[in-house]
Amino acid sequence: MGWIFLLAAGLVEIAMAAALKQSEDWTRLVPSVLGVLTALISIFLLAKALRYLPLGPAYAIWTGIGSVGVVLMGVLWFGEALSAARLGCIVLVIAGSVGLRLTEA
Repeated sequence: MGWIFLLAAGLVEIAMAAALKQSEDWTRLVPSVLGVLTALISIFLLAKALRYLPLGPAYAIWTGIGSVGVVLMGVLWFGEALSAARLGCIVLVIAGSVGLRLTEA
């Protein structure tokens, strides 16, 4: 159950970043409010996940899901460049998250 909460928290974190991007420096009300709400939901889901999972790996994987998701969202929806170096860094984040999951006590 903890992994479901953690995955959901990471996906909501991606939605938060999208909302904040659209808020245009907090000048647009709806995206700004959505950004705050999704941040709270993401933290709530992370807290639920932490009832079942160890803190270190769970937090690292949560940030990894958010980081990789936001980079991919930037490339796919906002036209940001995806260089070989950026792709390599994404692979490292994923590898680190998988490694933490596999070595979880």
